[in-house]
Amino acid sequence: MSRPTSLIVLSLSASLVAAAPAAADTQKQSEVSQARLKADVETLVGFGTRHTLSSQTDPKRGIGAARRWAEAQFRASSKACGNCLEVVTPETMTSGARIPEPVRLVDVVAIQRGTERPNEVVIVQGHIDSRVTDVMDATSDAPGANDDGSGTALVLEAARVLSQRKFPTTIVYAVLSGEEQGLFGGKLLADYAKQQGWTVKAVLNNDIVGGSCGSDGYCDDTHVRVFSEGPRADATEKTRAAARRFGGENDSPGRNISRYVAGLAGGVQDDLSVRQIWRADRMGRGGDQLPFLELGYPAVRFTVAVEDYDHQHQDLRTQDGVTYGDTVSEMDFPYLAKVTRLNVAALAALASAPMPPAPLADAAVKTWTDVTWKPVPGAVAYNVWRRATDATEWEAEPVVAHTSETGAKLDGLRGDDWILGVSAIAADGSESPVAAAVPGGAFEPLAALP
Repeated sequence: MSRPTSLIVLSLSASLVAAAPAAADTQKQSEVSQARLKADVETLVGFGTRHTLSSQTDPKRGIGAARRWAEAQFRASSKACGNCLEVVTPETMTSGARIPEPVRLVDVVAIQRGTERPNEVVIVQGHIDSRVTDVMDATSDAPGANDDGSGTALVLEAARVLSQRKFPTTIVYAVLSGEEQGLFGGKLLADYAKQQGWTVKAVLNNDIVGGSCGSDGYCDDTHVRVFSEGPRADATEKTRAAARRFGGENDSPGRNISRYVAGLAGGVQDDLSVRQIWRADRMGRGGDQLPFLELGYPAVRFTVAVEDYDHQHQDLRTQDGVTYGDTVSEMDFPYLAKVTRLNVAALAALASAPMPPAPLADAAVKTWTDVTWKPVPGAVAYNVWRRATDATEWEAEPVVAHTSETGAKLDGLRGDDWILGVSAIAADGSESPVAAAVPGGAFEPLAALP
C-alpha cells in the first residue's frame, strides 16, 4: 500500500475525534447495525414492487409507499440529531424508452450541512426502484432485496450514524428512483446538484452491495469492487488531445477517489478490501454514477465482488430445480454491514478533508519539475506525490511533505518519467484524495475551467 493509506486513516481518526470528542473509539464501527440493515431491506421488500411505473398513491404497495417510508426514515434520523438534516424531494416528469408515458419521478434526499464550507458536498446514494425479468412489468412482485434494497439501506444507515457528528463540509444522503428505467434518478440528482451550485467532491454510488456469492457458487465476502472511469465523460476535444499527448488516462478524479477508498479500507476493518475496477461500470451495464460523470462530478460505484445473476432482475420462480428472484434469503447481511462501514468511513474522511487542489506540472526542456497549485479553502498544508507512469499507486512517501507553500521545485526530477499529484491537508490532519497534475486531473467539471 502507498503512503496515502496511513495518512488517510490517521486523518479519519483525527476528524472523528474533532467531530465526536466524547467517543473513546473514534471510528465507532459498532454504530453500523447489521440488524437495522436487515430490517430496512425486509421493509423495502414488503412493498411488493418498487417499480418506477408502479402505484404512487397506494399506502402499502409500490414506489410511492416506498419513497414515503424512506423519507420518514430520514426525518426520524434528523429528529434524533436535533433536526440536523434538511430533507428535500427533487422531482420531475420523465419519459423515455422504458417510460412510454410521462411519469412523476422523485428522489428522496437528506442534506447534512457542513459547519465551515457547506457548498462542498460528498454524496452517498442508492436506488430504491426494483424490477423483474420484464423491465416494463410494474405489477408483479419485484423484491429488489440486493438490487438495490441493499444500497438504499446502506444510505439510510449512513445517515443514522453520521448525522450524530458534525463535519466542515456537507454530506448528502440520496435515495434515487428510476434507475432500472434508464438512470433517471441519478440524472435528476446530478441536475439538482448543478442547480444548487454545489462543489461536488465525490459521489459514492452503492448498487448491489449486499451479497457475497454468485450464481455459479463462487463466493467472496472479503472484497468490494469500486468502479471508476478512466478518460473523463465530460472531456472536451482539447482535454482529450492533451491527455493523449501528456497523460491522464488513468488519473480522472474518480480513479483517484478509488485509490483513496482502497487505501482507507484496511484501517476500517481487516476482512474487507477494495478491488479497484478501472471501468466506469460493469461490461454492458450502467449505474447512477454515470449521470454525475457526464456533468463532470467525481463519482464511483460500489458493488459486490461477485454478482448473482439468478437473483437479480428475475421473476420469482423455481425452474429446473433452481430458485430465481432477488429475495432477502439470498442476502449476506454481515457483508452488507462491512460495505456500509467502509462507506461511512469514506464519507467521514471526505467530509472532513479540503477539496483536492488543481495542480499543474511543468517539466518541459529542463532537468527539474515545477508543480504549482492555488490555495484550497480549509487547507493548512499540502503533500506532493509521484508515481512512475506505469505504476498503479502513488509512492509510499510524498516527495514534498506538509508544505504550506502553493508550489514546489523538484530538483533532479525529470517530469517526463513521472505522474505528479497534490493532496490538501486540514488543520486536524484530514487529507483529501490526490489530484493529479495531468489534463483532466482536477476535481471540477471541465466546463468550469478556462
